[in-house]
Amino acid sequence: MSSDPQTLSPVNYSDSNGLQVINLLFHSLLGADLEDDQLKPVLAKSLPLIEQKDSVTLITYELREEAEWTNGSPVTSDDIAFTLKVLKAPLVQNEMMKPQVAFIRDLIQDKENKRRFTLVCDGFTPEMELLSGDFFILPAYLFDPENLLKSIPVAAFTDSLSKLENNKNVKAFAAWFNTPAFNNNGQTLQGSAGYLLEKWVPGQTLTLKQKKNWWGKEAKASNLTANPKRITLQVIPDNTTALLATKNGQLDVLSDIAALEFDKLKSNKDFLKNYELHTPQSYSSVYVGINSRLPKFSDKQTRQAIAYLLDVANFIKVTQQQYATPTVGIIPPNVTAYYNTNLKPYAFNVTKAKQLLQAAGWQERNNGWFRTINGKEQPLTIAISYKAGNTVLESSALIFQQSAAKLNIPVQVEAQEGNLFNQNLKAHNFEVFLRTLTGNPFAFNFTALLHTSFAEKGGTNYTGFGNAESDALLQAINTAPNPEQKALHLKKLQQVMQEEATFIPLYYQKERIAIHKRFGNAKISGLKPNYDVSAFELKQ
Repeated sequence: MSSDPQTLSPVNYSDSNGLQVINLLFHSLLGADLEDDQLKPVLAKSLPLIEQKDSVTLITYELREEAEWTNGSPVTSDDIAFTLKVLKAPLVQNEMMKPQVAFIRDLIQDKENKRRFTLVCDGFTPEMELLSGDFFILPAYLFDPENLLKSIPVAAFTDSLSKLENNKNVKAFAAWFNTPAFNNNGQTLQGSAGYLLEKWVPGQTLTLKQKKNWWGKEAKASNLTANPKRITLQVIPDNTTALLATKNGQLDVLSDIAALEFDKLKSNKDFLKNYELHTPQSYSSVYVGINSRLPKFSDKQTRQAIAYLLDVANFIKVTQQQYATPTVGIIPPNVTAYYNTNLKPYAFNVTKAKQLLQAAGWQERNNGWFRTINGKEQPLTIAISYKAGNTVLESSALIFQQSAAKLNIPVQVEAQEGNLFNQNLKAHNFEVFLRTLTGNPFAFNFTALLHTSFAEKGGTNYTGFGNAESDALLQAINTAPNPEQKALHLKKLQQVMQEEATFIPLYYQKERIAIHKRFGNAKISGLKPNYDVSAFELKQ
């Protein structure tokens, strides 16, 4: 890993490193099998039974009989109910997950069978099958030993939460749950998956050990695995150091290999004796965010001008070689049903950028561009930030700096430590940023990223994108009754995002991975983390 996970909280994770580890500790009801990128039962016995009734949808699950927690107690519908309460509760720090389960109104437990339950959901969308099972299930006995939430029904956490904000039990639970123990403590972070967090030395290693007599082996499902007895993830911020460690046989797996180095490895006969190289098409993109709240960037023509100064073809050439595809929007080009082929990606065009700046009221002088804003003349300068240690984003920021210089626009490049970078985004303390974004081929709920209700400080709509029209469009995407309707709304969203030029996706990457040849059953996939280390088997 290039950096430590920000958190191992199963309800508040925000980066792929954390998610990879959490997947080894916790299960969801359903999950993608990286063998074929198909949605399959995990804690659930089978895919759910879905029944539409008037304005609600009933989704019924039954849990696997074998499923149990670390202490040997069974996973029951009580744990599912508890998890939903945590995800929905006010004051609990999990802003990214709240909108994902907002459509679930209630949970009805089967009186005869503690492993069977029905979710009562608002309306109907085809994605409900995935979304109803795509959250990590928490053990109530470990996460709420005082039973603070037990007496409050799931339905109470739907709609208005103002009463619950003052509920003494909810306040006490949130205070307990928001402590560091739920971010990094192996004694607390114990789920139903096959591993336990054995040791975490920040900045160095994170080690997981296989559970003894893990229930998943009895289930005999190909997507339930915990084969390696121990998994050690090494934190190596520098790509060159990580590659050298791999060449020396110190790492069994290395992903996110720099494109230029990956090309060299393809002709390195000594390396290829021991390692296989893989390039699955990913769902990871690089995008630019512009702080539209700032007066100098509040005009969309100014933002469009900046978009025309993003030399995407050069970004790809320098940082990705041939391992990337330009995109018109937030949908991967290989998801052909939803990708808007009527649009063209922004391409580097100094003339077009100049025209747009003039149309926005900027005046060009010998020492730069100026415009009167709120009665005061201001120069057009840009500070672009990115997470330190990411050489792809660093190179892209420097290329942008050179491109903007052709129009006499000063650009300050700022590498920021990971936690500081994230804090600045949440506090809206930035001008322009470069960032990666990871998606999947199953769900296209962009509410947390783009809805105006998440645009306040602390929210996850960092750029300030959106208005009532785009909010309605996001809602329509989430409630579309069929794929055809969803496609229309998603294509319109891509058009609106391109016009607004606030959240600007640049390209989707192909992954570049090396895995030691002594391992089989690696399950290579375009879905992060692009391989399933729990499935690895030693070849005979």
